[in-house]
This record gives sequence, C-alpha cells and structure tokens, in this order.
Amino acid sequence: MTADTSPSAAGFENEAQLQANMRKVALTALAGTSIEWYDFFLYATAAALVFPSAFFPDSSPTMGLILSFGTFAFGFIARPLGGILFGHFGDRVGRKRTLVIALMMMGIASTLIGLLPTFATIGIAAPILLSLLRFTQGLAIGGQWGGAMLLVTESAPADKRGYYGAYAQAGAPVGVILANIAFMLISYTVSEDAFMSWGWRIPFISSVVLIGISMYVQLHMEDTVAFKELQAFREKQEAESPEQAPVRRSPVLEAIAKYPKRIALAAGAFLSIQVTFYILIGFVLAYGTDANGAGMTRDEMLFAVLLASALQIPSQFLAAAYSDRNGRRGIFMLGAILTGVWAFALFPLIDTGNFWLIVVGISGGLMFLGMMYGPQAAFFTELFSTEVRYSGASLGYQVGAILGGAFAPTIATILWLEYDIIWVSVYIAIASVLSLIAVLMLTETYKTSLHDTD
Repeated sequence: MTADTSPSAAGFENEAQLQANMRKVALTALAGTSIEWYDFFLYATAAALVFPSAFFPDSSPTMGLILSFGTFAFGFIARPLGGILFGHFGDRVGRKRTLVIALMMMGIASTLIGLLPTFATIGIAAPILLSLLRFTQGLAIGGQWGGAMLLVTESAPADKRGYYGAYAQAGAPVGVILANIAFMLISYTVSEDAFMSWGWRIPFISSVVLIGISMYVQLHMEDTVAFKELQAFREKQEAESPEQAPVRRSPVLEAIAKYPKRIALAAGAFLSIQVTFYILIGFVLAYGTDANGAGMTRDEMLFAVLLASALQIPSQFLAAAYSDRNGRRGIFMLGAILTGVWAFALFPLIDTGNFWLIVVGISGGLMFLGMMYGPQAAFFTELFSTEVRYSGASLGYQVGAILGGAFAPTIATILWLEYDIIWVSVYIAIASVLSLIAVLMLTETYKTSLHDTD
C-alpha cells in the first residue's frame, strides 16, 4: 500500500503541523504568563494578609494595610516604564528575546522577595527593599504582557486570533489560582505563627521555576511571522538603497506620534478591568476577613477567590471566540456594562457571611470582567501596525494598569473605612462607564490584517 502523496494529503499534513505549532506557542505563552502573574499576584495576597505586620509593624492595623497596599502600587508605577523599555526592544529586536528577559527578571525579583529580611531584622531598609523589588516586578510584567500576547496573536490564524490570544490572557486568572493555592497549602501545612514568620516565603522562592521557562522559550520558540516579515522588509530596504533607508526613531516615540488617540482609548478601555480585578482579588481578602466586614477566615476568602478565578477562565475563552466571529467591541462593551451593574450586588453578597454566596459575588464580577479581558489581546494587537505594535499595545495596556489598578485596593480601603462600602461599588461602576465610553470611541478591528506596515 503506497502513501498518499496527493496535494490534499500534503495540505492536510501541513495544516496539522501548523495547528500543532500553534498549540505549542499558545501553551508556552499560557505557562509563562501564568507563572509571571502568579509572582505578581502573590504580592497582592501577601500585601493583604502578611506584609502589614511583617514590614510595617509600628503602624496601626489600618495604616499598616494602607502602607502595604501602597508598596503594591509600586509595581503599577513601574509597568508603563516596563512597557516603554521592552516595547522599544520588542519592536526592534523581536518579541521572543524581550519576553525571555522579562520572564527572567520576574523570576529573580520574586525569589528575592521570598528571601528578604523583615522590619524586625533590618528596620526601615526592609520596606524600602520590598518596594524596589516590587518595582522590578512591575518592570517585568510591563514587558511580559506585550511579548507573550504578540507571540500568540501574531502567530495565530486571522479567524482565531481572539481565541488563541485568550491563552496569554488566561495567565492572569491561572496566576491568581496558583498564588492562592500556594498560600492555602502553606497555611494548612504550618501553624499560624510559622506562616507569618517564614511560611509565606515559600511561594515566592518557588518562583525560581520561571527562570527555567524563560530558557525554554529562548531555546525552543521562534519569533512571529509578522515580525520576521518586518525584519526582512527593513533588510531589503537597507540593502537596495542604504543612503535612502529611513532613520528610525524609537518605536515608542513613533507609536505615540502615530497613534496617540488609540493609546489613550486603549488605556481607558482597560480601566474597568483593572479597577474591578484588583478589588476582587486583593481588597476583598482584607474586607472579607475583617471583623467589621464579613468576618470570614483567611482560607475561606482565598478559596472563594480561587473558585471565582477558575470560572473566569472559560468566560474569557468564550468571549474571545465570540469576538472572532462577531467583533471585539460588542462583547467588550457588554462586559463593561455587566461589571458596573454587578458591583452593587458584590458587597451585599459578601456581607451575608455565607461562603457560597461570597463565591457567587466574586465569580459574577470576574466572569463579566472576563468578557472584556478575553478578547483584549486580539483587540489591542489589531489597533497598531507591526513596526510599533509592541510599543503601542504595551503603552495602552500599562497606562490603563497604572490608572486603574495601581491604587484600586488603597482607594477601596479608604472609601470603605472613611465612608461606606457602597462607595467601592460606585468606584467600580464609574470605571466601567469610562471603559464603555472608550470602547465606543474605538473602531472595530477583528478583520484587520496584522501584516500591514507603514
């Protein structure tokens, strides 16, 4: 029996190979972003539960929590800088190399947080070093998102760009799940005193695995077709007429000059996601475990957030796949509306003190948020041309992150303690309205070619 060598068989084998390669790219991006976000979110959990007493012991419990969430904000201040720095090199030397550096930087910074002496050992130097390492985490996450997101979306078939982009986006809820599991395992394994003394360090030190993932990406992944085409075009242009080859300025400056409105609107679109997300995974831990809040145990709240994050993942994939067929804007705007409305159900559900109603409250918020976050990778990719795509998408994403997420837990804490918890719901709703307006002002992108350059 002879092998089938017909064109249709060859085409089928080629299609199967392309799908296998795409799965490898998507799963690698998912693994890298999951561990990267795990590191970033470990800090959010520790900031709510551990750092107030470990690094700000001389402050009152309330002030210690506010100061702890303040160091949490340092990571967001660094994120736009990371987006600028890595965006520059990502558009110049490639998506893969910059992603590798970002992954290694996060792995090293998080491991060092796990080894950091507390205030009781080195005094004021402890919170200062903690803030610097958090800043480094912010630089890394600022570069990681653009690299992982473009590695997937620029490699994906045009009609599945949203779906495959959701793999990079799924790293966020998976990171929350891993971070909460890590803290819960340590909490169950050791006593409360041991947990507060040294147990919390183990999840951070485990971040060393991210260095191994970065090496895998370096050795086994190729850069995207879109970037390779851009490189080939530049090399041909310089070879044919070196004296007429354009002098290229920084991709970041070029992105700002060419797409200022799109960058600003992308940041606005991201606002609701960031405000809501960090309230749902960070602030609710402090609120839910406080005697003046729901009065739940630490492990109950961690498990509630874990279950809700697990439900966010299918929500993101369904919304992203829907956006491939029907467009990005509609599903994104629906997510913003539902997130704003659900904000007023969230805290009454938490206040019941019923574990499953708390799960419903947090899950609703994260699932509606996932309707925006799932299609976002493809949406932001399609807003910018190849030569400035890393810079433009990263700037929009990271500016939105600092405006929305940096101080969300701190603002929520102040609104709760100084006024009333209802104002935290109003805060979420306002952010949702602003995101809705921003997306309304953007054009539909799902049929855009990613191979266009200017």
